[in-house]
Amino acid sequence: MKRIIFVTDAWKPQVNGLITVFNNLLPALEKRGYEVKVIEPSQFSTIPLPKYSEIRLSLLPKKKIQRILADYKPDAIHIFTEGPLGVVASRVCCAQGLPFTTSYHTNLQLYFGAYAGRMFTAPMQIFLRWFHSRAVRTLVATPGLKAELESYGYTHVALWPFGVDMHLFVRSTESPVMELKKPIFVYLGRIAREKSIEDFLSLDLPGSKLLIGDGPDKVMLEKKYPAAHFVGYKFGTQLVQYLSLGDVCAFPSRTETFGLAIIEALACGLPIAAYDVMGPRDIVTTGKDGYLGEDIRDSALKCLELSPSDCREKAELYSWERSTDAFLSNLEWITVQ
Repeated sequence: MKRIIFVTDAWKPQVNGLITVFNNLLPALEKRGYEVKVIEPSQFSTIPLPKYSEIRLSLLPKKKIQRILADYKPDAIHIFTEGPLGVVASRVCCAQGLPFTTSYHTNLQLYFGAYAGRMFTAPMQIFLRWFHSRAVRTLVATPGLKAELESYGYTHVALWPFGVDMHLFVRSTESPVMELKKPIFVYLGRIAREKSIEDFLSLDLPGSKLLIGDGPDKVMLEKKYPAAHFVGYKFGTQLVQYLSLGDVCAFPSRTETFGLAIIEALACGLPIAAYDVMGPRDIVTTGKDGYLGEDIRDSALKCLELSPSDCREKAELYSWERSTDAFLSNLEWITVQ
């Protein structure tokens, strides 16, 4: 049985796209006979990230990471994040001559720009390029992101598309979990500044606005937009029930590298109204399963005319089976001397 080590600074109880990836990739690998050990923040002393307390930063992890690698003797190492654990793990691997792969999930330079100021954007881009340059391969979810990183000087970039559970994400025909005025425009994801949610909430749209998710801006936005319906995080069949209320999924974020929420909404028959940016651009076909453009209101209204079956058909292109195949084909296996 081959052993794989994952290193991640993002871990439960966080709720985000990367956690969704773990929730699907880990059992898929174990089903295929791989043994996976995850190095994650709960194994270390941590402090909260300022202004984003649900993210924990690990303190002084080097010795423990060295011990885990020595004891576990992995056949492959994949580093998911560029935080303290990711940085230290990459340094340990380089010092020991252990090859590893990384994946690029978040445009951290845009997040830093949103929270700390644009002056941090360029230094963060330099840091990210340095971090991933030491990997044998950097995995990305879309061709658009691959092309963008290569234009910034990244090398050895490979595609690793994500998936959706098509058995779970099926539009519910049961009685609705709540009654809202139609049409219903849904936002699914973290309630945070970098998601540009006010671009959606401020729109003059008919019917209702439903927000599924939570995050640091939820309380503030609930007070500012009392007509909108905030229901918090939902999971599994309950998430599907809330998504099934919707007629359109509004996706106002400009910072996504992929957007798992997009394909989950598509699987439930919701067309996507989004900006024409990376993430939506790599998934949505304008005029068939959504509309992309600078006018989210216009796109959302046009989406009301689209076919739910076309949306479902697009989601079927993304499976966790294919995603797992791509992940395994891009790992760098360690050769024992």
